Amino acid sequence: MSQKSHRESLMNFLGKNFLLFIVFITGAAVLVIEVTATRILAPYFGNTLFTISSIIGVILGALSLGYYLGGVLADRHPRLSVFFLLILAAGLFSLLIQLFSETFLPLLGGMLGMKVGPPVASLILFFVPSFLLGMMSPFVIKLKARELKKIGKVSGSVFFWSTLGSIAGSFLTGFFLIPHWGISRIIFYTGILLIIIGLFGGWLTRKNPAKNRFQIFSLFLIIVVFAFSLATLFRSLPKSILYQKDGLYSQITIENIQWQGEEARFLYLDRSAEGGIFLESDELPFAYTQYYSLYKIVNPQAEKALFLGGGAYSNPRKILLEKNNIQRVDVVEIEPVLYSLAQQYFKLPVGTRLFNHLTDGRRYLQETSQRYDLIFADVYSSLYSIPIHFTTQEFFALAESRLAENGLFLINIIGRLEGEGRDLLLSEIKTFHLIFEKTYLFPVASPDRQKLQNYIFLGLKNGSPGIDWSGEQKKPINPRDLNLRSAFILTDDFVPVEYLTAQLFD
Repeated sequence: MSQKSHRESLMNFLGKNFLLFIVFITGAAVLVIEVTATRILAPYFGNTLFTISSIIGVILGALSLGYYLGGVLADRHPRLSVFFLLILAAGLFSLLIQLFSETFLPLLGGMLGMKVGPPVASLILFFVPSFLLGMMSPFVIKLKARELKKIGKVSGSVFFWSTLGSIAGSFLTGFFLIPHWGISRIIFYTGILLIIIGLFGGWLTRKNPAKNRFQIFSLFLIIVVFAFSLATLFRSLPKSILYQKDGLYSQITIENIQWQGEEARFLYLDRSAEGGIFLESDELPFAYTQYYSLYKIVNPQAEKALFLGGGAYSNPRKILLEKNNIQRVDVVEIEPVLYSLAQQYFKLPVGTRLFNHLTDGRRYLQETSQRYDLIFADVYSSLYSIPIHFTTQEFFALAESRLAENGLFLINIIGRLEGEGRDLLLSEIKTFHLIFEKTYLFPVASPDRQKLQNYIFLGLKNGSPGIDWSGEQKKPINPRDLNLRSAFILTDDFVPVEYLTAQLFD
């Protein structure tokens, strides 16, 4: 049988729309990789514009090159065997994403900054599988377009099903796969699905597989990569780790550690410690969280408290355990599972005074009619993950409007006042001070520290009396003593937080 007759008989056997179904699957695989890529890089480089732009740019570049070279290859070798071999290779390199992210990515995260790291890591992890998947569409057009006069219809059909697959992959990954499977399993099973399709197609198109050494070598390579990927996927966790699972927004880890000479339990979101408790006492392990108690100085009669960002719920727990006048504690947390984990692992009492709200903190402030005596915003996971809508003049104005008379607003920010990169903190101070006339800045570690540290901003409701800090151990810095001329005013329209953050690491 001639090569052309063999191809036509195979096409008839596979059916008219089988190749369009394959294009749908490969289009979905591209978006599965793209959506999960952000979660893969976020622990090391943050979920920033640099990360998102790098992933989109690298994957689009890979697809563009794949479209072009796929068309060239299809003209030279218009065979189904080559088509399925490309799918097989795409599946193999998709499995390598998981393997490389476990081995090379931690090294890159330590060596490269948040500007250079994302494009380099994206090239290493995502370029090749995206490039190979990009070759699918022009190849199918070549295989299906038997008549020149139908080339437009065939091209339209191929790109329709490829794009539809990408849409399906995007929604499926974000709304179902990540919450239920986690990143590692998504990448693993995506690679396996592509490999199965490639092997099935290779089996259909074989002529004498027993003598084909290349196929034997490819199968051996697949088995090796599969074994390593499977080992990383189901590796055992250290005994100190009590819980580890991907949430909607980050990987959640709960671990018992030694901290300041005591047994403690910490919550990590990706690689950042987001809260914790001592197992043998009710004290707070992190110094910055202890600043919630400023309400006792500013407004000791406070009755309503709001915490934006629950984390381990250590601050709400602490305030519930104290003897005070607070009758209601609202907590806004966007990661759904953290509330139940706080009850299970962090001794959060369940009572009538605590109200948990599963939503975005700024959205809650917009919708609530409550007025609070204390609002504490702790929503910055790290310098790598700053939600920009919590840094602007509009947000601070919204928070101020939800304070009761004599209310206070606290926000935790990481930065430094000296050296390169100080403009991040200075810009936040300048913006904050526009809304809160009575602003106080507390350096958590030391006022003389030039390295990065936590800072607590305290803003009093307009009209509230000022505070005499002369008799207090925790003395603030007056924003009027700082040179804010070079600082930006951050607004919803202009908020270059990633640019300012990157300066801290240059």
